[in-house]
Amino acid sequence: MGQVDPAFIQELQHRPNLSFTVDDGIPTIDLSRPRDDPSLVTEIGNACKKWGFFQVINHGVPAEKRSRIEDAARSFFALPLEEKTKVRRDEKRVLGYYDTEHTKNVRDWKEVFDITAHDPTCVPASYYPEDSEVTWWRNQWPEHPHDMREVCEDYVAEMEKLAFRLMELIALSLSLPGDRFRGFFDEQTTFMRLNHYPACPSPLLALGVGRHKDAGGLTILAQDDVGGLEVKRKRDGEWVRVRPTPDAFIINVGDIIQVWSNEEYESVEHRVMVNSERERFSIPFFFNPGHSLVVEPLREVAEAQGRPAKYKGYNWGKFFVTRKRSNFMKLDVENIQIHHFKITS
Repeated sequence: MGQVDPAFIQELQHRPNLSFTVDDGIPTIDLSRPRDDPSLVTEIGNACKKWGFFQVINHGVPAEKRSRIEDAARSFFALPLEEKTKVRRDEKRVLGYYDTEHTKNVRDWKEVFDITAHDPTCVPASYYPEDSEVTWWRNQWPEHPHDMREVCEDYVAEMEKLAFRLMELIALSLSLPGDRFRGFFDEQTTFMRLNHYPACPSPLLALGVGRHKDAGGLTILAQDDVGGLEVKRKRDGEWVRVRPTPDAFIINVGDIIQVWSNEEYESVEHRVMVNSERERFSIPFFFNPGHSLVVEPLREVAEAQGRPAKYKGYNWGKFFVTRKRSNFMKLDVENIQIHHFKITS
């Protein structure tokens, strides 16, 4: 990516610090136990409440499938730029390769390749509330590596199984039936991203991804041994590094779970540091509901809490495509957030 263009430079208060804290208190949860094991459900609930982040081990995803997609990602990003841009995404073809994404209106030091989990995926045709038209997002597949499609689709199938299992455990931790969330994902808008963070000559000025919260339901992240993911610790607001754990996945609850749980669980800010010497790769899987779903606090959760709903309902599809706008342009105002639907009275 060359020298640091001003578009990459974070505002002074958001710039990273080369000295960092690794917090080993971020929970690591063993999923080898039975689904209805009370201790497992309790651990999931505590992790969601105290951190919004946790790692899972013994998750059942074959190591070979993870290794294959990591190899495919490295092969793809190693291609010449002219090859990668053959599958470049834009406002009409929103899936594929991209290297000019913005977070909080600052350019990220990364390049990505996006695919939808269910091809094609139905979404609103525009972010305008009065527009009822829908459109279909379709994947673009590169010529190289030749097995990219097969590898990605195999991995997506494993991620979806893990995501449903985690959603079942989260439901149980909220004293809900295990299948309470399943119907929300019947026509899911889930997508997966391959991330490449090149070595950066000025890691004190730029971020791989700026501070943000995930808008969807649940995120499952595979990261390599370089590390760089930082989480804003809830108890004191300090940025802490998530230590890479071999073969583990990092899980974080998104804004939708914050709303469904009526803030019993909270989506937490996180960001990605860059490295001056080593490139970094990661693979997030964003588990999202169907576009027509109205996201709102679950009545039975609010009643059990003994407090009113904290959010007005919002249409996920419109929210989703509105958020996508900032991928392709620098906005003059803050992009849509769930706090815009917070009930203040």
